[in-house]
Amino acid sequence: MVTRHLEKEIQKHLFKRKTIIILGARQVGKTTLVKNLIKDQFGKTLFLNGDDSDVREVLSNLNPTKIIPLIGDHKIVVIDEAQRIPETGLVLKIIHDNFENIQLIATGSSSFELATKINEPMTGRKFEFFLHPFSFEEMVDHHGLLTERRLMEHRMIYGYYPDIALNPGHELKLLKSLASSFLYKDLLNLEQIQKPVLLEKLLKALALQIGNEVSYNELAKLLDYDKGTIEKYVDLLEKAYIIFRLNGLNRNVRNEIKKGRKIYFYDNGIRNAILGNFLPLTSRSDTGALWENFLISERYKLLHNKDIDFKSYFWRTTQQQEIDYIEERQGKLFAFEFKWNSRKRPHLSKTFTTAYPDSEFQLISPENILDFLMKQPTSNPTL
Repeated sequence: MVTRHLEKEIQKHLFKRKTIIILGARQVGKTTLVKNLIKDQFGKTLFLNGDDSDVREVLSNLNPTKIIPLIGDHKIVVIDEAQRIPETGLVLKIIHDNFENIQLIATGSSSFELATKINEPMTGRKFEFFLHPFSFEEMVDHHGLLTERRLMEHRMIYGYYPDIALNPGHELKLLKSLASSFLYKDLLNLEQIQKPVLLEKLLKALALQIGNEVSYNELAKLLDYDKGTIEKYVDLLEKAYIIFRLNGLNRNVRNEIKKGRKIYFYDNGIRNAILGNFLPLTSRSDTGALWENFLISERYKLLHNKDIDFKSYFWRTTQQQEIDYIEERQGKLFAFEFKWNSRKRPHLSKTFTTAYPDSEFQLISPENILDFLMKQPTSNPTL
């Protein structure tokens, strides 16, 4: 079993009179994480799966009278895939308010459904956590730094979803299955998704544009749909934890882009499966883009797993001066350039250093990834 770093953070918050909400895409290991959390009290745990129709029926029209015999003497109540439960927020609130000594845990694979249902009823009653696929650091802990560094190019192609990482030799078949409708199951169940063909085309277009600024207008023209529909589908894909956005930093320089955005995938393997491209790095033209997506998604995992507060951006001017990734922590900016080939030294723009003189800059290449993917940012704050 791979030890999940988020588990330590969640353990600190158990039995604190708050419901634990664990979010993340399907198949990232939420259920396994929860079962590991409760292993010492497994016999005292009520485990309910929202994907099961009988569970949804039992929890429908719930009230305090009906819930007492269901809870019984259990100390922990888990509702897995809670977004599938009708009136989830009310169900969680009833359990939370009527059983003070019970630890309630709910997982969800689609923030658009779960957040809508629980935000108001559970205000002030919950701690939220986000679970990613395996991280570089978790796999280093699992089988050692040397092994994981040797596998880095493999990870850039096939990613870190648990089923893929733990079944070497079967990556292609498993990824194709994962990247099919199962990954989008929650999306395809939504009434808003009336054009599943557009969803597939949009994902392919976004997969081809990682590392580049994305224009909704251009996507609309390319796919022959209106801009509003494209924006809505991108938002839903983000809330299904398939993609995430970086906005452009725009503060001090007159010609900084104002509404720019880049879009990345939470997992390289999913991106490559969408394109059907699993060629080795030596035969690819998109190695730089894969490296950028890999580093930014892995950095997100590090910061989220360690519960570090941050904001992230990219930087570009109308003159095409650019920095790949900027991180803001405690009011200070940290700028990073990503180069697969470290011999290509980046030129840091004087425009940026003049506008942000207190910022720090670092080149990240395969030679120094440990600084970026394992070294925890300190509170002073410096890298």
